[in-house]
Amino acid sequence: MSLVSPPVCDFGWAAPDFSLPATDGKTYALSDIAGPKGTLIMFICNHCPYVLGVLDRLIIDVAELQIAGIGVAAISSNDVASYPADSFDKMAVLAETRGLPFPYLYDESQEVAKAYGASCTPDFFGFNADLGLQYRGRLDAAGKNPRPADMQRDLVTAMLQVAETGNGPTDQIPSMGCSIKWKAS
Repeated sequence: MSLVSPPVCDFGWAAPDFSLPATDGKTYALSDIAGPKGTLIMFICNHCPYVLGVLDRLIIDVAELQIAGIGVAAISSNDVASYPADSFDKMAVLAETRGLPFPYLYDESQEVAKAYGASCTPDFFGFNADLGLQYRGRLDAAGKNPRPADMQRDLVTAMLQVAETGNGPTDQIPSMGCSIKWKAS
C-alpha cells in the first residue's frame, strides 16, 4: 500500500464532466450530481483501509451536506484486474450493505480520475454552485482512525462555507490515503 497525498486546491478549476454507470443501475453525468449550493466528488474504493476507516463518518457528514444543498457522488477508478475487491459487483454490495446516501460510480476506463487529477482514496473535490473548485482537502484530522466527538470536521466545515459564500477556506490540509490503482499502460 503506497500512501499518497494530493496537491493543494487549485481554486476556480472547472469540474470535468463525466457520464458513468452507478451501482443503482443508472448512469450519471456531472449535471445530475450538481447541487444548487455546490458539488462534492469523492474518489473512493472498496478495499482501501483509509476509505473503510472513514466510511461511517463520511456517510453521516455527506447527509449533512446534502441537506445544505450540496450534490454528492463517489467514484471508484481502481484497476479491478489487480484489485478485484473494487469490482463493480462488489461496489454494488458495498453501496447496499452500507446504505450509501450518494451515487457510487464506476470509472472503468480511469479517464475521469485522470481528468480530475485524483491521486488517492479518499480524494475530495468540493465545487461551488458554478462548479469551480473550492476544496481539495481531508475529511478530518482523524484519518482512518475513529474521530473524537469534539474534532473539527474539515470537509463539512469547508463545504458549508462553500454553500453559504461560494468560496472555500484558504487553508486546507490535503487528504491522505492509498494511491489510485492505475492500469498498466
